Order: sequence, then structure tokens, then C-alpha cells
Amino acid sequence: MSPAAASLGCRTRALDGKLGVMADHAEHGHAGHVHNESDAIAHGTAPAPVEDKVLAVVFASPVASYLLRYGPDVGYRTILVEPDADRRHGWADSFEHVDQIDAAAASTTDVVVTDHHREELGVQLRDALAAGARWVGIMGNPRVEPPHVAALTELGVPASEISKVHRPIGVNIGSRTPAEIAISTIAGLIADRNGKPGGFTFSA
Repeated sequence: MSPAAASLGCRTRALDGKLGVMADHAEHGHAGHVHNESDAIAHGTAPAPVEDKVLAVVFASPVASYLLRYGPDVGYRTILVEPDADRRHGWADSFEHVDQIDAAAASTTDVVVTDHHREELGVQLRDALAAGARWVGIMGNPRVEPPHVAALTELGVPASEISKVHRPIGVNIGSRTPAEIAISTIAGLIADRNGKPGGFTFSA
């Protein structure tokens, strides 16, 4: 039994070959109430599955700072991608960083571009797509012409590849502040990885 299970007054037993947790405390219902494996993970009485997943956050920005901080809490290895050494100054001691996206992108990598005004935008997106990143997205107002389309077209990226870039990104929660945008973005990535639409509707 894990220390967390002991502290909660739970005991474990096998359920169809999977971990089950019986709760003996009032806050989890009647004595003997059995949790399945998902419940046990949610209550901290069983470890979450370990995934090899990377969140590559492109360009130093206020939103980037929150993505880099929040990502590890949901199992990401986070990497700042900042090609400008001056902009990278002050971040290097706090976060893992590289200067080009192809040093971070792979099939397990989710790429989030946090500044659509940077002149390096096209190159970073082109290289993320070429490296086979699992997911590529760029922040931006959906009511405004997306700048990445022209930037990638000028670099010779075919329309079929450009269409893989997600914009806008994240779950629609009306986010406005950098922290809210980061939460929305990470929630959207979790939903995408789990094949879920996000929102308040749950299937049985």
C-alpha cells in the first residue's frame, strides 16, 4: 500500500486484474466502497502512467512562462525554444532551452508558438512540421488573418502541411490573461491526447 493510501485509510485489492482501492472513510461514501484504477490515480493512491511527452514552447513570452511552469504538473518535459539570445537571457537558469525547434520536436512533442508577431515564426513552424511533431499550434485571434499561412507559403511549405497548424489553440474558456491562456492551452492538449472534445459533456 502506498503512503498516500495509508494516510487516507484505504486498503487495496485486485479487481479483474487491476488495482482497486477500498475507502473506509466517510468522505468517499460508505465503508467498503471500491475505487477502480482511474479513481485510485485521481485520489493519489496509485501512480499515474508515465508518458514520454514533450511540450516545446516557442518564443519567450508571458504565456510561455506559465506553460513552462504548468507543463511538468501534467507530465510534460517542457522546453523553451528561443532563437534570440537576448530574449533568452534570464530564462536559461529557470527552464531547459534550445535555440531551434528541430532540437526539441519529435513524434512525442507538442509545439505551441506563443508569439505570432516574431519574424522567425515561419522557420520555427516549418521545422516543427518537418520534424514530425505530434501537434503544432500557434496563439492568435481567430477573427484576425493568421500570419503563419503567408509565412509558411513563402518558405515553400505545401498547403497540406500548413493545414496541420492549429489556430486558435486551447479550450474555449474565455481566457484573457497569460495564466488563463496557458491553462486553456494545456487543457486542450490533454483533451487531444485523450481523444476528448473538452468541455462539460461527458459520455457514459
